Amino acid sequence: MKMTRLISAILALSLLLSCMALLSGCGSDNQIVIYNWGQYMSDGSDGSEDLVARFEEETGYDVVLRYYESNEELYGLLTSGAIQCDLVIPSDYMIARLIEEGYLDKIDYANIPNYKYIMDAYKGMAYDPTDAYSVPYTWGTTCLIYNTKMVKEAPTSWNALWDTDYKGNVLMFRNSRDAFAIALQKLGYSINTTSETELRAAAAELVKLRENWQGLVMDETFEKMEGNNACMAPYYAGDFITMQEVNPDLDYVHPTEGVNIFVDAMCIPTGARNKAGAEAFINFMLEPDVGKANIEYIAYSTPNSAVYDLLDEETKNNPAMYPAEDVLAKAEAFSHWPEATNKLVSELWLEVTNG
Repeated sequence: MKMTRLISAILALSLLLSCMALLSGCGSDNQIVIYNWGQYMSDGSDGSEDLVARFEEETGYDVVLRYYESNEELYGLLTSGAIQCDLVIPSDYMIARLIEEGYLDKIDYANIPNYKYIMDAYKGMAYDPTDAYSVPYTWGTTCLIYNTKMVKEAPTSWNALWDTDYKGNVLMFRNSRDAFAIALQKLGYSINTTSETELRAAAAELVKLRENWQGLVMDETFEKMEGNNACMAPYYAGDFITMQEVNPDLDYVHPTEGVNIFVDAMCIPTGARNKAGAEAFINFMLEPDVGKANIEYIAYSTPNSAVYDLLDEETKNNPAMYPAEDVLAKAEAFSHWPEATNKLVSELWLEVTNG
């Protein structure tokens, strides 16, 4: 859920060679191909620890990192056969869909002793009730980020996105699930509704919002909000913390109608070439000091008890990372929609974005 950084010419050449090896079917047994959200792992920039380099040094594995910007993009890549990889980090509802459709392999927990650190609250969740296919990576919430110098008053509701005073100056998610969630919450509906009437009403709200939005974005949100190029954007609360470090004029709110609360988890796709390597990497990411370094960089919330215990009090008391009970009481997790609803939303999303 974070923006991909530029890589050096040397690393680019290395990645190109790795890709050529994969495409030819000659990938090394030592190689692990990981698909992740951009800027969602401590990578050595901004004084952080390069966790991939540390893993490679400690284990001898060679890691190839590639990126996607939404769960829907990842789904398309996996289901079309366009990629071959060993580890992915989708969100809860997408994990449920990938399990149902047979795109994830079961995890051998004998190879992941550090699973003992996962908090009980993040085990047996609805998207993977038997914990057979996923290991929690982070959790978080959506929020409304705004520029305090560019808005007339601090927003409290998703309605602010529709305020005509900000025409051409607001951003919206470029993925249908998050965008529909905001419109549904604005209307007082569940973000998991399967009602065609309610979903069409949400689509109509998004059509109205077209008059206001500057564009549909994902990781571009960083550049636009950090650079004062938009006044308001819904995004992920962990990313707000990163953005505010660059632009102190930014603030956020958990809108009163409610927000999405999500869990992202590490999963192994069916047909992974290096399942053992993927499981070794999962176990590595659960190491307390590794997890702490990662959380301090990406600013998302941890489901790892040992990592949480290592965090300083300022981090634990940051309401963007660990929201107050009244926020959590109104938060709703995505559930996996039935195929008919996914089809309807896809059709409506085309109408919203192409109208």
